[in-house]
Amino acid sequence: MASPPELNPGADAPLVPTRGLRTPMQDATAALLADRWAVAGLLIVLVYLVLAVGVWTGLWATGWSEIGATRWGEPSREAWFGTNLIGQDIFQRAVASSRTAFEVGVIVALASTVLGAVLGGLAGYFAGTWVDALVLWLKGTLDAIPFYLLVAAIAFALKGNPWAMHIAMTATFWTTTGRLVRGEVLRLKNREFVEAARSIGLPDRIILSRHILPNTLPVLLVQATLTFVAAIKSEVILSFLGLGIRDGVSWGLMIAESTQDVLAGHYMNFIAASGFLFVLVMGFNLFADGLQDALDPRRGASR
Repeated sequence: MASPPELNPGADAPLVPTRGLRTPMQDATAALLADRWAVAGLLIVLVYLVLAVGVWTGLWATGWSEIGATRWGEPSREAWFGTNLIGQDIFQRAVASSRTAFEVGVIVALASTVLGAVLGGLAGYFAGTWVDALVLWLKGTLDAIPFYLLVAAIAFALKGNPWAMHIAMTATFWTTTGRLVRGEVLRLKNREFVEAARSIGLPDRIILSRHILPNTLPVLLVQATLTFVAAIKSEVILSFLGLGIRDGVSWGLMIAESTQDVLAGHYMNFIAASGFLFVLVMGFNLFADGLQDALDPRRGASR
């Protein structure tokens, strides 16, 4: 019996491979995992994340605020890094500060990325209109003010508000994301798939939110990681100046407290806080560099 026609294609029928095809995201993931420095950075970040989650859930560093009887105690089995001026465990305070770092970093990175994506997307899609002019004017005004001066001014003006530092950093960090997204939207808004969406009568808000902004995801991912690092460093500086964390613990507060310790010849408070900060920032920078290279569309073309 002859085989059915659909099961016996002709010799001229093209062969379509079903294996070995990968999506751009799969290519990016493979490139990221092939970068050993990026993987090392990711592992460092995951270790800090585990520390932060442990603090959140009360698994460790629960006694970071307890005042002991021994001040400026030497490193021991009970206090690995010794104690500070009022007898608090330096190691527990350094570990507990990782929770503060992730809280500030995640909140500011998400808020800045979303705000920058929305404003940058509107500016790019409505380029040449009053919307674009307004966003560019706001961005230019904020960029004209020295960064830390602006953040300190906003944080001081909102003094007493527990979200003052987050608002201050979000108000300044969105501008870079907005500029990058605006450029991407300008490049994408005249592409064929956008023209097709317009031709079937989709409103601008649907075209922008469903067809254009999702294609800026690689830019947003990289920028979010960079903003995370910038937010942590800014929190440390603001806390050191007395404009940041007040009712908790952070590496910035520990460095501020260590000024008296250093004068008395005790350096563990400073070493612990700056060491924890350095390793986390270095890990995130390595991961962000690898992520940027993996998501670079020119990477595949250069092979």
